[in-house]
Amino acid sequence: MSALPEYKATITDEVNVMPAAHEKLVELLGSEEDINGVRIFVSGGGCGGMTYGMTFSEGPTERDAILEKDGLTLYIDPVALSFLNGVEIDFVEQGMGASFVFKNAFAATGGSGVCGACGAAGGGCA
Repeated sequence: MSALPEYKATITDEVNVMPAAHEKLVELLGSEEDINGVRIFVSGGGCGGMTYGMTFSEGPTERDAILEKDGLTLYIDPVALSFLNGVEIDFVEQGMGASFVFKNAFAATGGSGVCGACGAAGGGCA
C-alpha cells in the first residue's frame, strides 16, 4: 500500500497562501527571467525531523500538483503535498528582517517544521 496521496493535477485548499505571502511571491517571480513558479519542497532533516523550503522553478515535473492563483504558480510533488496538507504560508516583516513562515506545517506528522532553505525569500525562515 502506497503512502502517497492520490495524484491531483491541481490543488485547492491543501496549501493556503496568505495575502502578504502571495504579494511577495508574485513580486519575486516578476523579477526573475525564465522562472514560471515556486517549488515548495519537503526533505528529511535528520534529528530535527522534516524540513521545508521554497525555490524558483522553470516549470512542473510530470507528477507535480499545481496551484495557480492571481499570478502565482506553485509546484508541489506528491510526497511534499502529503506533508503540507493544511499548511498556511505567510510573509512576516519584523524589525529589520522578513521571512516566509509555514504555519501548521507537520502538525499531523510530528515533524519539527524547521526551515531548510527558503531560497525564494532571499532570507531566513521563522
